[in-house]
Amino acid sequence: MINVTLKDGKVLEFEAPVKAEDVAKKISMGLYKNALAAKIDGEVKELFTVIDKDCSLEILTFEDEGGRESLRHTASHILAQAVKRLFPDVKLAIGPAIDNGFYYDFDADFPITPEILEKIEKEMEKIVKEDLEIERFELPRDAAIKFMQERDENYKVELIGDIPEGENISFYKQGEFVDLCAGPHVASTGKVKAIKLLSVAGAYWRGNEKNKMLQRVYGTAFSKKSELEEYLNLLEEAKKRDHRKIGKELELFAIMEEGPGFPFFLPKGMVIRNELENFWREEHVKRGYKEVKTPIILNEALWHRSGHWDHYKENMYFTKIDEQDFAVKPMNCPGGILVYKNTMHSYRELPLRLGELGLVHRHEISGALHGLMRVRCFTQDDAHIFMLPSQIKDEVLGVINFIDYVYKLFGFEYHVELSTRPENSMGSDEDWEHATNSLIEALNSAGLNYKVNEGDGAFYGPKIDFHLKDCLGRTWQCGTIQLDFQMPERFDLHYIGEDGEKHRPVMIHRVIFGSIERFIGILIEQYAGAFPTWLSPVQVKILPVTDRANDYARELEAKLKEMNIRVESDLRNEKIGYKIREAQLQKVPYMIILGDKEVENKNISLRSRREGDLGSMEFEAFLSKITEEIDKKISNV
Repeated sequence: MINVTLKDGKVLEFEAPVKAEDVAKKISMGLYKNALAAKIDGEVKELFTVIDKDCSLEILTFEDEGGRESLRHTASHILAQAVKRLFPDVKLAIGPAIDNGFYYDFDADFPITPEILEKIEKEMEKIVKEDLEIERFELPRDAAIKFMQERDENYKVELIGDIPEGENISFYKQGEFVDLCAGPHVASTGKVKAIKLLSVAGAYWRGNEKNKMLQRVYGTAFSKKSELEEYLNLLEEAKKRDHRKIGKELELFAIMEEGPGFPFFLPKGMVIRNELENFWREEHVKRGYKEVKTPIILNEALWHRSGHWDHYKENMYFTKIDEQDFAVKPMNCPGGILVYKNTMHSYRELPLRLGELGLVHRHEISGALHGLMRVRCFTQDDAHIFMLPSQIKDEVLGVINFIDYVYKLFGFEYHVELSTRPENSMGSDEDWEHATNSLIEALNSAGLNYKVNEGDGAFYGPKIDFHLKDCLGRTWQCGTIQLDFQMPERFDLHYIGEDGEKHRPVMIHRVIFGSIERFIGILIEQYAGAFPTWLSPVQVKILPVTDRANDYARELEAKLKEMNIRVESDLRNEKIGYKIREAQLQKVPYMIILGDKEVENKNISLRSRREGDLGSMEFEAFLSKITEEIDKKISNV
């Protein structure tokens, strides 16, 4: 007898081995029709997988991550099959499912143009209609290499060569097409109901810029055409909100050829940046943080000591000073540790919370650079908290609550992920177990649901990552809390305990914005450039209807500036409709319109970016309204 335990705890009994799809049929035909994959004992498998022993089982649909990935992984194989049908000489590289879609890398001796992309998509639609059954088979390593050599797929041969001898290699077949793959996939190509190719980009083979540049075709796939249409509409909206486009239109920042990956902040962009930094400082002071500043360049020996040399040197920049080797910091933590180490501390001083807006530099390949989202230099809103072991839970909870406050202020929803010990980690099993359990305890105390990412922690400790969800449903990893027992050990940090003896502190690394640059990029797209009043580069635009109102405009401008409100007067000899349209395009929250009537009555006519014409108003009433918005950081987008 085989016992299959379902997600709701119900147990189904089978007298003989049974396929996962047959279990789905027994549960309900509706579930079977929507089923894409199965999770058996926590591992995502195909529906044709045979269950021959007791297990837990969850049938996955497109609503489940494993179901979506299986469908989109299959879509990547359909893409590769279509390319091979149309262009047999093209060589195949890799083709995984990714967030919101899939891609496949091709080695083609011709550019994949939009016209070619259209032909490939039509061929993919044919393959879907053919509803080809997907089969899995395995070959010994040597036979697998020979199998791919016969097909002249040199990239596949290289991949198989990296697999240890003695292991069997899995392949997937659909019609005439066979691909090296670990899976999982859906049962047939017909399950991929809606498919769309989106773009082509360059990608180095295996992500190494020393290797050949391949052509990466991106696409997406859904189980229903209506879902695809909704997603494509969101993509169109995302194009309108592209921070690079809006950043240029609103003169916020620039990326120049003299500094690829090194953003220039223009005067209006600096207003936003300074407001964020001022907010950051005010909130940190309230929560007992002390601000520090550490050097951008520190000697190479420090990075050996911290472990970054062994784990991160490929992403670092180096220089020589007085014949000695130095590194440009990719992270702020070693500098923060040196600040702590500069003075002997008592247990009474702990926790010690040190905050830093620290500029870091990391080498990113040119193909990965993307506006403010992926740059080579950025300012992290770092903090390093040094504490007693008994203070871990309270300090982690304090950071969780801080992050929650900040994200809600900007209108973001978020989800939380816990990342555990990676393969290339430092430290003992005991330290890692203690650190991981401490984070789990804090998450549970905060009442947060979280996903576990096995093996995705930092090399020195487990971490909690906060993923923002923007108005388009996209997620951005920004905040993080990393618990670290290793750096205090490597740097021999101490505090004097209640017993008068030296003890080792525990350390938290954390950011909230993630980086100022990236967070600004996210905000630009979240608000489509229409920032809340407190963040807007220009908060008020004064628009005289005629020259007769210019003096009154200057008078009001001076009063607003006295209140530290960012204001500009448009005194050009242009029609008022033109001035209003231009202010709207510049996303200014408020427009004060002054005609002869306003001059005579010493009041204003007010227009809101969001609400339109608000009519006549006393200037003092408007002043009270806008100062409250700014002081309370009210969102008026």
